[in-house]
Formats: sequence, C-alpha cells, structure tokens
Amino acid sequence: MKLVPLGDKIVLKQLEAEETTKSGIVLPGQAKEKPQEAEVIAVGPGGMVDGKEVTMQVKAGDKVIYSKYAGTDVELDGTKYIIVKQSDILAIVEA
Repeated sequence: MKLVPLGDKIVLKQLEAEETTKSGIVLPGQAKEKPQEAEVIAVGPGGMVDGKEVTMQVKAGDKVIYSKYAGTDVELDGTKYIIVKQSDILAIVEA
C-alpha cells in the first residue's frame, strides 16, 4: 500500500532517536524524546487550501524539522508515518 497525501499535507517518516546521550548514557525506549527530524516520503499537490493558493516547498527525500506536537501518527504495513500540513514544517535540513 501507499500513502498519497491530499492538499497541503506531507507524509513524513520519523528518523530514529539517538540510543545514547553525548555523555554515553544509554536510553531505554520510553526515555528517548521523540525526534523532530524526519524524511519526506510523499507530498500533496498543494493548490487552493482554505481559499489561499499553496505552493509545496518540500519534495520527497528532503530531511525536515517539524513542530513537536504536529501531525497525525499513522501505521501502514508495520511502518510508522506522520502526516503534517506544510505549515507544520519549520525547516529543510541541507547537507
């Protein structure tokens, strides 16, 4: 199956949380903070959203930083995704 976002929605796959802190402390699963960095999997077409023209500024494969409490968590074929609005994306991470 495949997720196809509508309007200004974007499907993200969250990047893995760090297993250890910089000082070397190993974190158990519950103690790890949910990372705010993710990879863009699919992008909606944009267009008219709430009466305003929306041009999509990200593309599949981009790494982005998104708002901490944004989006809807979805699981498909055992993989977890987050669906967010483009306005919930704060920045694109460039190498």
